Amino acid sequence: MAARTDLGEFLRTCRSGLSPEEAGLDAGLSPRRVRGLRREEVAQLAGVSVDYYTRLEQGRHSSPSEAVVEALARALRLDDASRAHLIDLARPTRGSSAGPAQRVRPALQQMMASMVDHPVLILGRRTDVLAANALATALFTDWRRLPARERNYTRWVLLDPVARERFTEWETVAADAVGTLRLDAGRHPDDPALNQLVGELTIKSALFRAAWGDHRVHERTFGTKRLTHPEVGPITVHFEALTLPGDADQTMFVYSTDPGSSSADNLKLLTLLDRPHRMSASPSSG
Repeated sequence: MAARTDLGEFLRTCRSGLSPEEAGLDAGLSPRRVRGLRREEVAQLAGVSVDYYTRLEQGRHSSPSEAVVEALARALRLDDASRAHLIDLARPTRGSSAGPAQRVRPALQQMMASMVDHPVLILGRRTDVLAANALATALFTDWRRLPARERNYTRWVLLDPVARERFTEWETVAADAVGTLRLDAGRHPDDPALNQLVGELTIKSALFRAAWGDHRVHERTFGTKRLTHPEVGPITVHFEALTLPGDADQTMFVYSTDPGSSSADNLKLLTLLDRPHRMSASPSSG
């Protein structure tokens, strides 16, 4: 029943956020009683009956075929991340758990430690912080000082005042983190640790409640973050996300700055300030 509800809510959210013009339809002159597309319009675009689509939205059918899922993704103009999320929600077979605890290979931790000029993070399922090199710790926070259950990127961004002060565009960063967590929830719907995290954030964060209710998903592949570090000032970093072989649920984030920029100078200064305090790369999540 939870799977059917998630699928229906996601379809309704996508439908309400797409205008007839964006979907290639004539909106007509008559007033519309609903925001976005009507059910019959989505059904028409996807080539399914209105009754069938209605049953999907109402949770009375939760296992559409691969062809129907692809047709719905096209009809709703879904991007790659949203399409992948729709496929996850429509899977007829649901996993019973998210698998064993994740670990970062020692050789990979050593490689991260050697990357002294670039902040590097490895995030696992539910955006748990599995490893961080010294410069990432200096730029963001010292994950090792947190209890094991709190070493989570989304939790830190939403609940730690340091994160709110650190990110110049904190609300955007926080909403993206929630979208990434929503994507993970579709992949691992029966992960008890993820469900516990969602429950905690729902209680403690108004931004999380609003963003989670939007059903927006976000896949971080590359991008830019703007920070203000209390010791060195503004730093704009670009990141690339690399999925690690051997565990598709581990992603390495490598950060860099524009050569010759003030951000590069400030990051270099942070490297020098942090050098006397460098320790091992991993904040093992336990």
